[in-house]
Amino acid sequence: MPPNPDGAEKMPLTDVKIRNAKPTEKPFRLFDGQGLYLEVAPTGGKLWRFKYRFDGKEKRLGLGRYPATGLREARQGRDDLRALLQQGIDPGARRKADKIEKRILAGNSFELVGREWYGKFSPDWAATYQRKILSSLDRDLFPWIGSRPIAEIAAPELLAAARRVESRGALHTAHRVIRTAGQIFRYAVAAGYATRDPSGDLRGALPPAKGTHFASITDPARVGELLRMIDGYTGTPTVCAALKLAPLVFVRPGELRKAEWTDIDLDRAEWRYRVTKTDQDHIVPLSTQAVAILTDLHPLTGRGRYAFPSARGADRPMSDNALLAALRRLGIPKDEMSGHGFRAMARTILDEVLGFRPDFIEHQLAHAVRDPNGRSYNRTSHLESRKLMMQAWSNYLDGVKAGGNVVAFKKAG
Repeated sequence: MPPNPDGAEKMPLTDVKIRNAKPTEKPFRLFDGQGLYLEVAPTGGKLWRFKYRFDGKEKRLGLGRYPATGLREARQGRDDLRALLQQGIDPGARRKADKIEKRILAGNSFELVGREWYGKFSPDWAATYQRKILSSLDRDLFPWIGSRPIAEIAAPELLAAARRVESRGALHTAHRVIRTAGQIFRYAVAAGYATRDPSGDLRGALPPAKGTHFASITDPARVGELLRMIDGYTGTPTVCAALKLAPLVFVRPGELRKAEWTDIDLDRAEWRYRVTKTDQDHIVPLSTQAVAILTDLHPLTGRGRYAFPSARGADRPMSDNALLAALRRLGIPKDEMSGHGFRAMARTILDEVLGFRPDFIEHQLAHAVRDPNGRSYNRTSHLESRKLMMQAWSNYLDGVKAGGNVVAFKKAG
């Protein structure tokens, strides 16, 4: 006969009593108190259950099987459920809601959420940046953690993916992978797909990535040789003009190739546009030499949108590889000069040779320059001084190109 066939015996249980409970032809219960009991099946299985009342209805919840769930764990589970009852919460309804939430979170894989994030934010990015990020996701993240529920991914899993990138010698990319993943995790938290961003736990987990420097010619004698080579370039008129203008204006290569005629005022000798990288308006004073190049170009491309249109159609700008390809055809190796190298050339010589104020130079480079009070300079700051600087720079380049002995200004202190 079972110890308490009618449920009358409700003395607290002990491990010995539970172990000694033998199955009978019918299931019976061993009560521990406060709604907790152990149900013993005819097959010998022992299941913990919790009996409670909510809104006048009697309900039961399972708390695990013995011996996997011991007496102590079962009592703790009962106490947790009783705490919910004291808060006016139905433990059964809470458990169902938790199961639904887990299923939802499990269905939101990192790749699914990552592509949703990309779809929402990529329309505001430049096309080249869109391709870079999507390629990195497809190559560096999705194959390794893409199928995992985003809510379950921990920092070590993300680090393992980043270290795969690091192992192929791409440390900068590995850092970018973690940053991109962090953006996806933060989006997931905001959208309710995850509860936290584990990328923040990886600060210092990778070696610091040393800054890369674009190859550049800064020796005045070599600058003169380069300019003479550019003058001798025999490519298309559009590429020739862009190549000659690049050292005079030293803007970012993407800004040069996307220059639009509506932004260029040849009468005022100014080029005004918005810098995508910093989201700031910018003014490039045009020297007389720069105006001459653009004036000669205008009859060829002035009817279209772009000053330097693509050879494949005037409705698109010049390829981002056009200037690099021209430099290579001139025999200038990539480890000596890059498209960005004209910026480093100007920064170095304007400061160290011509002696212009560093803040003038940095502002003309469209870098984030701030005044002593921490405020960002606006686009017209020191414009007249920068006009003089840009003309002096073009005159200097003419001098070194001609092989003349250009006298440096006295460097400002």
